[in-house]
Amino acid sequence: MPAIPVWVPDPEDAARSRLAEFAALIEAAHGIRFHDYDDLWAWTVEHLEEFWAAAWDFFDMRSEPAPTTVLASAEMPGATWFPGVHLNYVSHVFRERDAEAVAVVEVTEPGASRSLTWGALEDQVAAVAAALTERGIERGDRVVAYLPNCAAAIVAFLATASIGAVWSCCGPDYAAEAAANRLAQLEPRLLLVADGYHFGGRTFDRRDEGARLLELLPTVEHVVHVAHLGLPPIAADRHVATWDEVLATAHDALVPAPVPFDHPLWVLYSSGTTGIPKGLVHGHGAVTLDYQKHVGLQLDAGAADRMLWYTTTNWMMWNFAVNMLLIGGSMVAYDGSPAHPTPDRLWEVAVEHGATILGASPGYLQACERHGTQVPSGHRLRMIGATGSPVPPAAFHWIRAQLGDRMPLVSMSGGTDIVSALATGVPTKPIWPGELSARPLGVAVDTWNEAGEPVRGTVGELVVTKPMPTMPVRLWNDPDGSRYRAAYFDVYPGVWRHGDWATITERGSVVIHGRSDATLNRNGVRLGSADIYEVVEKVPEVAEALVVGIDLPDGGYWMALFVALEGDRVLDDDLRALICHELRVHASRRHVPDAILQVAAIPHTRTGKKLEVPVKRILQGADPEQVVSRDAIDDPALLAQFEKIDVPKTSA
Repeated sequence: MPAIPVWVPDPEDAARSRLAEFAALIEAAHGIRFHDYDDLWAWTVEHLEEFWAAAWDFFDMRSEPAPTTVLASAEMPGATWFPGVHLNYVSHVFRERDAEAVAVVEVTEPGASRSLTWGALEDQVAAVAAALTERGIERGDRVVAYLPNCAAAIVAFLATASIGAVWSCCGPDYAAEAAANRLAQLEPRLLLVADGYHFGGRTFDRRDEGARLLELLPTVEHVVHVAHLGLPPIAADRHVATWDEVLATAHDALVPAPVPFDHPLWVLYSSGTTGIPKGLVHGHGAVTLDYQKHVGLQLDAGAADRMLWYTTTNWMMWNFAVNMLLIGGSMVAYDGSPAHPTPDRLWEVAVEHGATILGASPGYLQACERHGTQVPSGHRLRMIGATGSPVPPAAFHWIRAQLGDRMPLVSMSGGTDIVSALATGVPTKPIWPGELSARPLGVAVDTWNEAGEPVRGTVGELVVTKPMPTMPVRLWNDPDGSRYRAAYFDVYPGVWRHGDWATITERGSVVIHGRSDATLNRNGVRLGSADIYEVVEKVPEVAEALVVGIDLPDGGYWMALFVALEGDRVLDDDLRALICHELRVHASRRHVPDAILQVAAIPHTRTGKKLEVPVKRILQGADPEQVVSRDAIDDPALLAQFEKIDVPKTSA
């Protein structure tokens, strides 16, 4: 592993950070001294209740009544946080804001933009909340949306949460059936539906899909049309109100309704690569507390920051970005491609709209490097973020070359399951290429071997050994909790198994190697797929790669590397030899595959993750329809190419 950091915090900046302020308060209150961040982290997981109580006070959480107990039960699953407490996420969003300051900037790919001040945002949320109430929407009812990343989605979410109703959203790029697979589970009463979205130089009219979605949601009583593209409303057998009509609803000042700490705030969904997507329920209090801690301490963000994180409403990073509002920061909601007409586009949006934090996928950063993107001058950026898959070391070096040694590239890893991070950055600790600097405060992350023993410096299962607030309150339609237990607690009873292979280094940093259920286990040695991609995808002819390993009937092992090539390039023996050479030199001989096969393109989930497990199961003979929900895939037709692959019956 690399021993030289690519970024080192400035001592004065670190001393001024909110994290340093928080650590000093803990030291003074408990008469202790932390030598470094890892010391602080260890204390927070050893003293969970004291830590979360301190975080509650530090961020001035407000509830009715004030908490008397932090953690009534530490059982997993089933931990009980802050019993008896009532609060509302939205109350914390709007407290003590400057009504004239900008809260949300909406930008579309063609370049149109508009801003909402805090005062205008609160007024719109109050109007929509009144409109929901007029339509009989009550606490616990579900409000669902078919909306792109736009201001209306943010307003509608906050209005829904303010009255104690439950929010859930799919982007209009989803087919109606795919969206219904998620949203219909909730038996929603109200649907917000957009006319379309922007992407890749085109506008997509999705009114027909919106009408089909409505047919698939028989419990919906009320429909609201959002004219994102300026098109007329959908035809429907139910009354359709326009967004402008809803915003014009007479209303009083916004007064969010207090709800219990674990009252559902939103329902997110698993990827759907193993069946019907699981509905993941997260509570008001957990999200409110955890995100002030994460954004405020781990990212050292505050009211002066503006986040542009490239995402759609389908992905938890939309929820992550919206949480900038919790700490008084602002956000840019961008609807479009980050790379049209070139990969420069997202950087241009960041500069034009004054983003201080820019987030994107590792794949996007690699595309920028291949394209020769030059980050425009005049930016206000102070941090680059990346998540969605392991960030290769080359991306860290590219950011440093582009933006200098004072610009951190903060890699984060977590998931929709916990709508938070299990490994992240921190303003007081260096960043090493290919590594995530730290485990978050109050999150008892470890890596275990098969026997349930902690391991360091080697690959293990990523686990969480103590409760964290943003573990799901429950899964939707799982009354006895059996699906919840099977999903996360089946391997290590009472311990959350996240499903990733990771290494915790001697520095306390974390390296993510990929999904553990897609493990490459060659002759008893575990290999991370991310380590292979980092090498292979640097080969100029290779656009993208996917690797799987399969146990053979005779006890042997077959590791196949599938490559999608640039342009009309064809895989030949010379290119195979080059790929093998690069793997031997820059990884190890163990990383050299048994076969290299060309495919048209690599399939992904809609959030950009490669379909390693489904492809492996298809190669093992499983029916594609049984191993992956087609609506969870960016291009379902790509699965057919793997059905045609002949897997050897015996080892060579």
